[in-house]
Amino acid sequence: MARAFHAARPLLAVKPVLLADIGEGIVECEIIQWFVEPGARVEEFSPLCEVQSDKASVEITSRFAGVVKKLRYDAGEMAKVGKPFVDIDIQGDAKEEDVGTMVPPETPRTEAEPKPTQAPVRPPAEETAAAQVAVLTEHETEHTPKVKGKHAALATPAVRHLSKELKVDISEIDGTGRDGRVLKEDIYKFVERRNAAPTQPPSTQPTPGTHPTGAFTPPEVPTAGPQQETPIALTRTQEMMFKTMTRSLSIPHFLYADEVDFTSLVELRGRLNKVLSKSGLSDSQVGKLSYLPFIIKAVSMSLYKYPTLNARVDVDSSSKPTLVLRSQHNIGVAMDTPSGLLVPVIKNVGGLNILGIAAELARLQALAVAGKLSPHDMAGGTITVSNIGNIGGTYLSPVVVEREVAILGIGRMRTVPAFSSVPGEEDRVVRRQVCNFSWSADHRVVDGATMARAAEVVRAIVEEPDVMVMHLR
Repeated sequence: MARAFHAARPLLAVKPVLLADIGEGIVECEIIQWFVEPGARVEEFSPLCEVQSDKASVEITSRFAGVVKKLRYDAGEMAKVGKPFVDIDIQGDAKEEDVGTMVPPETPRTEAEPKPTQAPVRPPAEETAAAQVAVLTEHETEHTPKVKGKHAALATPAVRHLSKELKVDISEIDGTGRDGRVLKEDIYKFVERRNAAPTQPPSTQPTPGTHPTGAFTPPEVPTAGPQQETPIALTRTQEMMFKTMTRSLSIPHFLYADEVDFTSLVELRGRLNKVLSKSGLSDSQVGKLSYLPFIIKAVSMSLYKYPTLNARVDVDSSSKPTLVLRSQHNIGVAMDTPSGLLVPVIKNVGGLNILGIAAELARLQALAVAGKLSPHDMAGGTITVSNIGNIGGTYLSPVVVEREVAILGIGRMRTVPAFSSVPGEEDRVVRRQVCNFSWSADHRVVDGATMARAAEVVRAIVEEPDVMVMHLR
């Protein structure tokens, strides 16, 4: 019997776009801001939104060309990796009533959302008020609350966390930073104006913490009363540090400290910076060399002799623990940023010279301050260097990062008197620049003798930095 042919309705006209895996085992991330809205036309690789993971902010682009039908999360909400986060009509002609049949079932959260397409009918009195609002003067509209939308204001994660702590809607604040970015000062000024409402009778006496001339004075300390505690939620960076350090401290640590003479390195760095400033050989990202690139290079050179320190421990419940050696020296550098502690990674340090290390260090520092480090910048570390000395402190006990077996903590450099090492002048006191290196290692696979020998190699290279010239690549 003959069969009649008929046209079937196209399937998957509305495509739920899944939030892709952004690496390092991240299972969720925060939607920072949307670059699109329902009804907007997008092309392939067009930016859809910016998300903040435990380690970095990432811009998510579209895999399809079409029309945005629905945003499944609002700015500030947590999106699950591998789950739909936006619906795109890849044909551009799907009807609204067809969306429900082609999109996976919604969660109870989204079912409870009001439909934005149906506006409530207002009584005549409200219509009259709305007409009056439309003709307000510019001065009056400055005091009118802004209409809130789904798009978050431009701000760093630390600023957004501050707005949540102070219970401020960041979309109501006019940012004074670059490209309208909201700064911490903007939030503090907003809160100050909000709290300055005439709820208290005027007083001629200065308030606690202020002075009639505007100078700060300590507030009065209460003499009695119960202790007051204020809970504060952790930032995303602090949450990441909490989880990482909790896992890291399950590793048996031991500490090894040594004092390193920086005198020759100080002289070499001074000479090289003079050469760079005169010859114009300096990379555009490197204004002048710091001590850190030399130390990073010295650590890399020691790893060729002691590759165990560049390894990781593979603990599998189905087999015996294994030590996995790694060929490249990917050295993480702990950085203090506005968002908190971050550890970007300088890849393949063994193949870089001092200028190359300095240029990559400058690039990562700029991205870290701007909150723009990518997952690639944060991944793949094999050993870590933490330079706490640029803030302060002589000694420290750094914590070994998971998937690594050693970390170096650098204290501050200081000038001390010392006896001369020149033969015949042993009784003469000279000035020396010294710095303390503090090593922590995984005592399950690294013994004290191995750590001491590797630290001695690093100390010898730093104290005689001309040795690095023979190892230029």
